[in-house]
This record gives sequence, structure tokens and C-alpha cells, in this order.
Amino acid sequence: MSSDYLFKRLSPFRVAVIQSEPAYLELPATIEKSCRLITEAAEGGAQLVAFPECWAPGYPTWIWARPVDAELHTRYIYHALPVESQAMDLVKAAAKKNSIAVVIGFAERTQTNSVYISQAIISPQGELLVHRRKIKPTHMERTIFGDGSGNDLNNVAEIDFGSHHGKVKVGCLACWEHTQPLLKYHTISQGETVHVAMWPPVSPIPGIDYPGLWSMTAEGCQNLSQTYAIESAAYVLHSTAVCNAKSIQFLRTEQGIVCSEPGGGHSCVIGPDGRRLTEPLGDGTDVAEGIVYADLDLTKCVATRGFLDVVGHYSRPNLLWLGVDKRQKEAVVQGGPGQ
Repeated sequence: MSSDYLFKRLSPFRVAVIQSEPAYLELPATIEKSCRLITEAAEGGAQLVAFPECWAPGYPTWIWARPVDAELHTRYIYHALPVESQAMDLVKAAAKKNSIAVVIGFAERTQTNSVYISQAIISPQGELLVHRRKIKPTHMERTIFGDGSGNDLNNVAEIDFGSHHGKVKVGCLACWEHTQPLLKYHTISQGETVHVAMWPPVSPIPGIDYPGLWSMTAEGCQNLSQTYAIESAAYVLHSTAVCNAKSIQFLRTEQGIVCSEPGGGHSCVIGPDGRRLTEPLGDGTDVAEGIVYADLDLTKCVATRGFLDVVGHYSRPNLLWLGVDKRQKEAVVQGGPGQ
């Protein structure tokens, strides 16, 4: 097999990153918009499209404004997305119809009405390759969402994109999972080439005296995605949602630390050495909605890992190593202790 053939297989790989506003707490409308965006991304030539965290039915921004809102919480559960559902089937069908891989964040509703921050990787054939949950919701998210378990460490899928691109490993993490060194290291160990970093709406830091955490601002979150790109030597699709004035009024977040003002959109594509590769959408304001496109040269991941492979030649497993327990922990276990 000639080197020319290998480079032909790794011809530019077009990706699409969503920066848009879901129909907050309206699952049918959000799924309809999702399918339109999937179609638009495919028509734009993309082989893969990435959505933000909890895209369906929107991130519960009110949790950062008040600790309890029983009315919105209950509505949120009703509009959360079950994995086995007609709504999820519509997303998978849109992926298959348009021959595009879809990586989407959603609030997952279970049969007992618990909800989880979840992610799905769907193949261009409409197959659900990965379904995983955020292993630990962040701070106030714990008032709404449950924890993930052992199965949720399986967050990378190898997707066959055909003769032009070959098989590409695609992975994902949600929001502040990008602060967790052990989880990041385990994800990197699975050999992803393209990583989807999902975020809720995030706002720029208003000033040096801002009382909140810089790591929760648009600049801080992008910094975490760029750091992940450097550590993994993978392309990172940094996808953030938008929350505009009508949604802020509906969710009553005017006095909160998230979505107090319209905006939140800062989607971009980051190279395997950590540099930002794309310009802001539209006029550059974070209220803009649309799709960020980029053409990736996947050989750059190979070139970068020649310098830096933290799970390979740039590791010292004789000194430091990671232990992992992937067993799924269930609330009901058949049999007695030791069985």
C-alpha cells in the first residue's frame, strides 16, 4: 500500500459545529430544529455535526439563578429525551437520510423519571454507536441530574466514513468533564481523532472584578477545550448553545450567573495543537445562530502525536498509571453478596 493512497484516504474531513438556540423545554420543536440543522450541515458538505450540551430540550439554566423551581423541573422531566423513543428515532433517521454522523447532547429521561446529562454518537447509517451519561453533574446540576456509571466511560466510537476518509475515532465529553484529569486521560487512551466538547450557553467575563469563576465564562470554557486539544492531539469541536431574550424571560434567569443576558454562542473548531481555527459566526456577537464549518486535515493529528502522545511515548506507566472500573452500578442487583 503506497503512502499516496494513505494520504488520499485522509483527504479533508469537513465538520459542522452548531451554535444555536434550542426550543427550551419543548422537545418536539427542538427535535424538529435538530433535524433541520442536520440536513443543513450535510448540505454544507459536512461528514459530522456536533451539538451542544443538553441541546434537547435545552440546558436548565434556572438552576444557577435559584436552587429549586418545581414547576420548571417537572416540565423539564416531561420534555427530556428517552433513548428509546420516537424523538430519538427521528434524529437517527435524519443522520441516515443525510449520510452524516451526529454527536448530540440531551437530557435523558428514564422510565422512572430520573434525568441525566447524556450524549449520543450516531453513525451516518443512523446507528446509535455511543450512549453515555456525564459521570458527575457539576455543582447546581446535581439538583436536576443523576450520576453516570461504568458504561459511561465508553465515550469514543470508530466511525467508517468510506473510502475518502476511512475510519475515524470520534469521542465526546460534557462541559466541566474537561476539568477532570483522570476522565480526560481515559478518553484520550481510546485514541480519538475528533473530540466533541459540549457546553451550555456561556458568556464572556464582564471584567476582572467579576465575582464568579473565570472557568465558567466563555473564555474559561474555550480554554478548557483548547487544553484538551493540546493534551489529546485531537481536533476539538467546541459547541455552545444560545439563549436569547425570550428564553431568559421564560426561564427567569435575569438574576442568575448563567444566561442573565442574551447570548452564549461561542462555537469554534480547535486544532490538535490547541489553536483556534475558525472565526466567530456572523457579526461576532454571541447571539448569532448558525453553523461553524471547518475542513480538517487528519494527518495533523498523526504529526502532532509524533511530538506529544500522553498515553504512548510521552507517558511513564512504570511510574504513573490509571485504574479504571467499567462495571455498571445498578440500584437493584440480583443475588446475594458475593454472587
